[in-house]
Amino acid sequence: MKQLKSHKSFNGKTEFYEHDSKQTGTPMKFSVYLPDTTVKGGLIWLSGLTCNEENFITKAGAQKYLSDRGLAIICPDTSPRGLDLPQEHDDYDFGSGAGFYIDAQTEGYSKHYKMESYIADEILNLFNNEFNKSGKTALFGHSMGGHGALTLGLKYPERFTSVSAFSPITNPVNCQWGQKAFAGYLGDDKDEWQKHDATCLIESGKSHPRPFLIEQGLDDNFYPDQLLTENFEKACGSSQQEVIINKRPGFDHSYYFISTFVEDHIRFHDEFLNS
Repeated sequence: MKQLKSHKSFNGKTEFYEHDSKQTGTPMKFSVYLPDTTVKGGLIWLSGLTCNEENFITKAGAQKYLSDRGLAIICPDTSPRGLDLPQEHDDYDFGSGAGFYIDAQTEGYSKHYKMESYIADEILNLFNNEFNKSGKTALFGHSMGGHGALTLGLKYPERFTSVSAFSPITNPVNCQWGQKAFAGYLGDDKDEWQKHDATCLIESGKSHPRPFLIEQGLDDNFYPDQLLTENFEKACGSSQQEVIINKRPGFDHSYYFISTFVEDHIRFHDEFLNS
């Protein structure tokens, strides 16, 4: 790891790093917040389309709440960078900045776009070995990152104490964002797509032992067509998966929304991290 910058922030530090990823075969960046006290638990934040390692750590206003509770956080980038793969830089919703937290299987992308393994294996291990010695880690994210949090939480419930999401893409096989990304990364086999869709995973019997917490703004311009929150809500209602969905009038898809309720999500995860 190479530290790029460090800033004093409340009773701790906000730091930025770069490392050579074994999973992506490229340099990858991430940010962390570390309290000055002994770390009692950690959170992984997964950002959304077009975002990188800086969005959450600079816009969400989470440092005070993390500092007060002795929690650390790591915010990885959303895709490999510095490549020139076919169509990688053509659109905001596929390729660079849009890794969708899955391991790609298509030509070219399968070598580098291994974002599921990068988060669930490499980042989790790096975080716990270097920053979060408690070994207890929660997972949350926004939009595409909310999709990542829900799906990885369902696939690896033993690795993540709790899961939450802001405005998650909950049923990507049935929305334009997900269909475009899955076709590009996974090919045309729609049975394979369902393995990376939170609603389909619930319907197939996957679950997490703790309730999911979801925050959804009702003035979100991507709700409901891209996010399909009600599909996930219905699937959970027909299964054993407990979910809390807060539908917030007047709120949109932005970090203004996230910063309003981020303390609630940190408190939610803190209860499980320290139980």
